[in-house]
Amino acid sequence: MERVRALGGLYHAFGQLTTPAVDLTDLLRSQIVLAVSAMDLYIHEITRIGMLEGYDGKRPQTKAFSRFQVAMDAVIEAIARPGRNEWLESEIRKKHGYQALQHPDKIADAVRLFSSCELWPAVAAKLNLTGLEVKTQLLVIVNRRNQIVHEADWAPSSPGQPAIRWPISPADSERAVNFIVDVCEAIDDVV
Repeated sequence: MERVRALGGLYHAFGQLTTPAVDLTDLLRSQIVLAVSAMDLYIHEITRIGMLEGYDGKRPQTKAFSRFQVAMDAVIEAIARPGRNEWLESEIRKKHGYQALQHPDKIADAVRLFSSCELWPAVAAKLNLTGLEVKTQLLVIVNRRNQIVHEADWAPSSPGQPAIRWPISPADSERAVNFIVDVCEAIDDVV
């Protein structure tokens, strides 16, 4: 997130060195994209670590953990090398490697693999919001990220009309980054 925040600093610094004719808003868009990416990585990592802790008996195993499916070659390795968990780490990475853990429901599903807390109500309490407010704000940010990544942030236009991009301001990107940081810190506290 330090790198994400540094992009905002670059936006402000370059803005003072250039004319308004130079469009620097892609730095702000990059902040949103990278902030969501950092959150995704964070959820992947706490899930992997939490599941390994559950396997090693360092935290209670959840119902979702008990239902986690592994390949037979992993089971054979686990039997052949008791007391080791590399096989499980490899299975977690294989299973989750292709998943985007950005949508609130996907995040909650991942957390259930190692924690029995009711994620969004607990996070909401930390943020003095409702669970619905947290999930809605997160979805707005993730949807904006998807708009930037998959549609180059172009607004729909009529044929023959010039294409324009959705507007973005430093306050927009700062709000998104701060909210993601707050959510991740709250998740860290409750799990």
